[in-house]
Amino acid sequence: MTDHPIRDMAEKVFDFLTPRPGRDEPDAETGKSAPDPVTGDVKEKMGKTSETLDFNVEEIQVVSLDGPLALCGRRLMSPYVWQEPDGRFGIMVRAVPALDQPQTETGQIWAGWSLDGVKFEMLDEPSIVGGPQQNDIGGVEDPTVLKMEDGTYVVYYTGVAADMAHGELFYASGPSLDRLAKSGVALASTKSMGNTKEATVGRTKDGDWRLFYEYAADQASRVGLAIGPDVDGPWEEKPTPFMPREGGWDNWHLSTGPILKDDPDRPVMFYNGATRDARWRIGWIAFSRDCMHVVDRCVQPLLTPPPTNDRTDTDIAFAASVIVDKGVIWLYYSLEDQRLSRARLRRT
Repeated sequence: MTDHPIRDMAEKVFDFLTPRPGRDEPDAETGKSAPDPVTGDVKEKMGKTSETLDFNVEEIQVVSLDGPLALCGRRLMSPYVWQEPDGRFGIMVRAVPALDQPQTETGQIWAGWSLDGVKFEMLDEPSIVGGPQQNDIGGVEDPTVLKMEDGTYVVYYTGVAADMAHGELFYASGPSLDRLAKSGVALASTKSMGNTKEATVGRTKDGDWRLFYEYAADQASRVGLAIGPDVDGPWEEKPTPFMPREGGWDNWHLSTGPILKDDPDRPVMFYNGATRDARWRIGWIAFSRDCMHVVDRCVQPLLTPPPTNDRTDTDIAFAASVIVDKGVIWLYYSLEDQRLSRARLRRT
């Protein structure tokens, strides 16, 4: 998971590893890329899906936040939205300093509530901020919220170190969104698996826990998978669940996205994929019941950013959460690393 140089401010200061020419290009004779030095995997081939599953975008809505001055003016990304038993919509979002402001941290995590899932009233203070420990004092990012059976909350997030060049998965927990206590590292980075972030955590229909996450390896972003007995692990690493595809819109970087579980026998992840120059789009991939095997995958992206006038402009759509409200699928995502939207999807 090389942190994406365009997708957020952290990547503007992180030490982005430039891919070595020829290293990952397909071999002229075999048509396959060199194996990943960490996992041994090679890039997948683009191919026709089974045609048993597809999604269409029927409507796009702008998501707005109403909050204090400390939040207004910040760039917004990673909107994690869920629905409470009483019907309210909750949100946790990463808020990054505007580009014309001092870049003192890579983000804060703010929370709020909504009655319609579109307009959110935010709390007066951020729910999670960096520090005081050095391992996340550089900023906090990428919230993933779990409402537990006892009514408490567990929030996975990325903590960025003081050097603003290294990140790891952390988690916090508490009885409410304004009373969260940091609980420690959920999944640490290693020499071969750097900058673990972007957690997608959930329980399978059979009761086991799955943790998908983004990590850095072989000079690109990849998706990892671990299994555990509970929401806080301990996590056991599993083989790479899926890889980039040669010649596709997702041919270089991959990142996790939310999982739609309305059909427990075929959970679907709305993942994020990009080319070498970090032009991110949103696609989907379907898994077996236990989330261990891929059974279907889109060919074309589901969501792309609006066209830009200048190729150097930020060109990113990035999925963060998905809900089903009264039978309607809503996918929440960020655009251009600064604004939020949601798309109404139809399964075909």
